[in-house]
Amino acid sequence: MNRTEEYLRSLLSELCSLPYETGWVEFKHNNKDHESIGEYISALSNSATLEGKSHAYMVWGVKDDSHEVIGTTFNPFKSKIGNEELESWLLRQLSPRILFVFHELITHLGKVDRLHLVGQKK
Repeated sequence: MNRTEEYLRSLLSELCSLPYETGWVEFKHNNKDHESIGEYISALSNSATLEGKSHAYMVWGVKDDSHEVIGTTFNPFKSKIGNEELESWLLRQLSPRILFVFHELITHLGKVDRLHLVGQKK
């Protein structure tokens, strides 16, 4: 799923305008731990399903308390577990299978990476 920069900017603005994190939206600064990323993907996907949402989001580069965009050094496209790319590792490890995609958005305050969960296959 390829999203335009305009769409991603609009989505970031919408998510940051929420009064607080929800079961289907999580903000992180530099979380690089692949195990916890997998746990978050699973939890966010489950919460989105329970709340009737078609998508859930984990956004890197945003403060979770103020929702201020601060950028991140985390790069899911360069992150590896051993010799395996993070995305491939997560797809193999998550059960039931959860479809997701990473998107990258460059803001004037730094890079913002987002994890965009696309439903859950059971």
